[in-house]
Amino acid sequence: MAFEAMESRGYGPGMATLAFPAPTTPVAPQLPRNVEAEAAMLGAMMIDNRLADDLVDRLEPVHFFEPVHGRVFAAIKTLRAADMLATPVTLRPMFEADEGMRELGGPAYLAGLTGSGAGLIGARQFAQQIYDLAMLRALVTVGRTLVDRAMDTSEAVNPRAQIEAAEEELYKVAGDGGAENATKTFAQATTMAVKMAERALNSGGNLSGVTTGLDSINAKIGGMHHSDLMILAGRPGMGKTSLATNIAFNAARRWMRDMADGIAPADSVGAKVAFFSLEMSADQLATRILAEQSQISSESLRMGKISRTEFGQLAAAAAELENLPLFIDDTGGLSISALHTRVRRLQRRHNNEIGLVVVDYLQLLTSGTKSDNRVQEISEISRGLKTLAKDMNVPVLALSQLSRAVESREDKRPMLSDLRESGSIEQDADMVWFVYRDDYYLAMSEPEMPTAGSSADVQTKHAMWSERYQAAAGLAELIVAKQRHGATGKVTMKFDPTITRFSDYAGY
Repeated sequence: MAFEAMESRGYGPGMATLAFPAPTTPVAPQLPRNVEAEAAMLGAMMIDNRLADDLVDRLEPVHFFEPVHGRVFAAIKTLRAADMLATPVTLRPMFEADEGMRELGGPAYLAGLTGSGAGLIGARQFAQQIYDLAMLRALVTVGRTLVDRAMDTSEAVNPRAQIEAAEEELYKVAGDGGAENATKTFAQATTMAVKMAERALNSGGNLSGVTTGLDSINAKIGGMHHSDLMILAGRPGMGKTSLATNIAFNAARRWMRDMADGIAPADSVGAKVAFFSLEMSADQLATRILAEQSQISSESLRMGKISRTEFGQLAAAAAELENLPLFIDDTGGLSISALHTRVRRLQRRHNNEIGLVVVDYLQLLTSGTKSDNRVQEISEISRGLKTLAKDMNVPVLALSQLSRAVESREDKRPMLSDLRESGSIEQDADMVWFVYRDDYYLAMSEPEMPTAGSSADVQTKHAMWSERYQAAAGLAELIVAKQRHGATGKVTMKFDPTITRFSDYAGY
């Protein structure tokens, strides 16, 4: 019998007993398991393949304590995927040379699993118990690993890194086996869709996600939607960090105002924002925001070239924004797993109300694994950001660099092919935005300045350039190059470089 074979391997009660008491030595605790439940469920799956079809997506082979049971489960899953019967007879050829099966009595063990049929009634309960016990074993492994790392002082001691690694492992345990919970009925999906449409209607139209604070962008994209990965890219000097900072501030301020007005958190189009600045420090970002709100040049703020009146404006802006729900993490060199851990930690601290994550910028993250292939590493990072957006159910806005190919073209407006180092960024992103300022390039291409003795040609060239520059000065474009939810196109904005502020453009 199947259970007798397991008893012979020490799983059941069929072990010899001593005639007299053994010395009292501590007995190592056994890992949580129920091998009998595993055997009963597998037997039920082979008796009734309809049960097998129902259970194969609830478990994985690694969830079984007995390795042979895991291999039997995998074989059943393979046969059912090919629409073939999974019975002891059809499975037998797959285990003729299996050493573990031979220890249990050979392929005849498969027939023994179906001997009682006891698992037919409780197969689904057995599956749940097998999964729960597998989670407990995973927790034991995480705990042991954590203890071993903490006790090992042979390498550089970094408790925070160890804590983050443990949190990541715990999250993997918690997130494992979510296939069943991830499945939604059409009624559930339509309810979510209707709520999104209602939210857009209540906000006055054009906005079903988190606001960017710019009506022209909201009208184009409908706001930043939950679980979306948005890539904001641009060449240096275009203002991508400024735009990301503006958007983060606008969303946080809208949340603060909605809460003050008594609007329910679920109905707010604002958001608490987590801003991960891998390039700039927290005080530099705060300086930009205060400069924008107090209408004082950020350069003047940094250099202290402000009057007493302007300092009063600055202090007033700081007092008004001291409760702004914008949380800045300026830790450099974060790995994608550490980023996940920190976002989850912020969610716990703030009642799961973090509604927008901003990362500045993608290429400064690391994959956490040693790799000489930078393209592959960027691919892992972009997939990790998309996973973060889906797992946390928040929009993620990640900034990205562009390749220098832009500079070699006459028309320097970016294209999707300009995304630096990996095409996977384009594939993983739900939206790709490019920020472009024509006046930046025109300022660098100013022709010879005409003088009293200049030729007519010099004067004409400079006049034509001056006309173009005046038309482009202070304007910027947000090019929506990819959008899963709507049309692509561009949005014209105003940009004030002295206070690094983007705003809506009323028209020509």
